[in-house]
Amino acid sequence: MKCVVILSGGPDSVTAAYWAKARGFEVHAVTFNYGQKAQVEIEMARMIAEEMGATHRVIDLSGLRGIYEGVTSLVDDGMEVTGEFTESIIVPFRNGVFMAVTVAYADTVGAHHIFYGAHASDEPYYPDCRKEFYEAFQEAARRGTEKPFVISAPFSDTPKSGIIREAVRLGVPLEKTWSCYLGGPVHRGRCESCDNRGRDFRDAGVPDPTEYRE
Repeated sequence: MKCVVILSGGPDSVTAAYWAKARGFEVHAVTFNYGQKAQVEIEMARMIAEEMGATHRVIDLSGLRGIYEGVTSLVDDGMEVTGEFTESIIVPFRNGVFMAVTVAYADTVGAHHIFYGAHASDEPYYPDCRKEFYEAFQEAARRGTEKPFVISAPFSDTPKSGIIREAVRLGVPLEKTWSCYLGGPVHRGRCESCDNRGRDFRDAGVPDPTEYRE
């Protein structure tokens, strides 16, 4: 049975991919270049997909940068990437855009299951990480293709610290995952995502293998 996993290179999506593989799915992974500053996450996703034996496609949506400039600091070099949650780190409807392309790709490879790494810690802040969002998208995918798509987030009810513990159980190479909103080659340690990453490892009781610049 085939599935497609939206693989960003972060611990959430990588753990979702390992979770799917552990359940017997043939994993096809898709990673999106939407013009993000953290281009290194694409290379991390590529490396991890190869290591786990997944088919991997990088989809070039870098033209979205022109839409998102002035809106989100994740693509706009002139905007500060904050150390705490602010509106400026939201990429509007990013998961919706990714999901639409993923449905098209899944249909071409005959995969009717789609997984992504949305989780309970993100739900309060990001509408496109909520269960009602992906359930609605599942209905749209079924109507738009007349195929029995199942779209879900395996860790929808799990906080990020719980995902870290699950990653350890599944043998995920957490040291190769990427969270920083800024460029590499190491995590800078001063953006909201780096702060969350460090805290989640601590909350999970798992040693953090990440190298932080600051």
